[in-house]
Amino acid sequence: MHCGAKVCIICGCLLLLVYWIGFHQIYSTFNSHLQPPIQSHGCPQYPLEETIAPVKGSRHFMVAAYEDHRERRVTRIIGINNREDHQPLNCVFCCADNKLVYKEAEIDMHSDHFGFPFVTTDTLCKEEPSCNATQVTILGHGDVMEIKDVRFLPIRNQEKREDAFPYEFTVCISNLFGNYNNVLQFIQTIEVYKILGIERVLIYNTSCSPLLEKVLQYYKEEGTLEVVPWPITSFLNPSSGWNFQEHKGDLHYYGQLTTLNDCIYRNMYRTKYLLLNDIDEIIVPYQHNNLHKLMEQLAMQNPGTSVFLIENHIFPKNYFDDSKRFVLPLWKRVPGINIMEHIYREPDRKNVYNPTKMIINPRQVVQTSVHSVLKSMGRTFKVPPDVSRIVHVRVPLQGHLTKEQLHVDAKLWEYEAELIPNINKVIEKLGIVD
Repeated sequence: MHCGAKVCIICGCLLLLVYWIGFHQIYSTFNSHLQPPIQSHGCPQYPLEETIAPVKGSRHFMVAAYEDHRERRVTRIIGINNREDHQPLNCVFCCADNKLVYKEAEIDMHSDHFGFPFVTTDTLCKEEPSCNATQVTILGHGDVMEIKDVRFLPIRNQEKREDAFPYEFTVCISNLFGNYNNVLQFIQTIEVYKILGIERVLIYNTSCSPLLEKVLQYYKEEGTLEVVPWPITSFLNPSSGWNFQEHKGDLHYYGQLTTLNDCIYRNMYRTKYLLLNDIDEIIVPYQHNNLHKLMEQLAMQNPGTSVFLIENHIFPKNYFDDSKRFVLPLWKRVPGINIMEHIYREPDRKNVYNPTKMIINPRQVVQTSVHSVLKSMGRTFKVPPDVSRIVHVRVPLQGHLTKEQLHVDAKLWEYEAELIPNINKVIEKLGIVD
């Protein structure tokens, strides 16, 4: 081999060695900066309990953190993010031994956002087996060492449960907003659900009237209701409707998609079935006396099903029962719609799809939208409307129809004997009449 060739080989080897040493030092420095389990006394003694918290230096908001035991061992942080914000983030775990562990975050923006700039987001944080984390937060890459005054979330659902849940049925009411004051319909709806077998109702509250606040407190003390504060208007300009072109705003319908997803994880190990619907909607069984018997049959007939779609049917609030049998003096003094007066249902339209709401097994649902799930581990079954449908008292959808063109549907009257005394008891006990 010529001397020149030997020199070239030696020089090449030296260059490769220098390059490898330099790269290794840079990588080690970067990696140690990102993911050091570092001893710290900065882990907060009392983790954040608020439901919305901004992530420093980003357009990301944290809502709640949940351990997800299903596909892989991760902590899932439900949140909200701007769809144009793709900056990398880090998860910071606070371990049981007061150490901090940094992990690069995986961001999963939900596919449904209805065109609004902000979207529901899952931040997935791979857990460190030796950490036994109790709290977690999110930071930007440039802020990994800036842990002072950072807000941590408690990690919920650390104990997995397969059966023997505290409740069989829980209802998620996604949002109260606009100083909500439909008091009579609220009480009637809760009392119908109790007759049908609902044991727990969870509501996300942005704003309601002082009168309704009094009703909420009554049901909280009774043990029926859990209220989650939802101060979304303090952080974003949420839309009051679902259509971005029409309603504008930062986020769809006061963050409804975020609250529905949070409600699934919040109740994952607390209830066997979860109903996802609005406060003016009641999922009613039409062939069974209660929801227990309905779901017992549906589950037996549809093994492996985790999502049951229930059709929405409109009962226009501008048409009233002519008999006036439920125009009760006590009820007339309470603000709000009297759903018992509205027994006229709009007919189905050919080639028009009725929107649905859902009864789900929360342990089998990963992400949801309003009318269907986005990701789940089981099958979906659409329940025939003669088996169960949603009684939805609201403004008409087919406003051109006369009363004679509507169907008479007095299903709620079947609960009259038990329902009326129960409603009267709440009204009289609280003294909530105007």
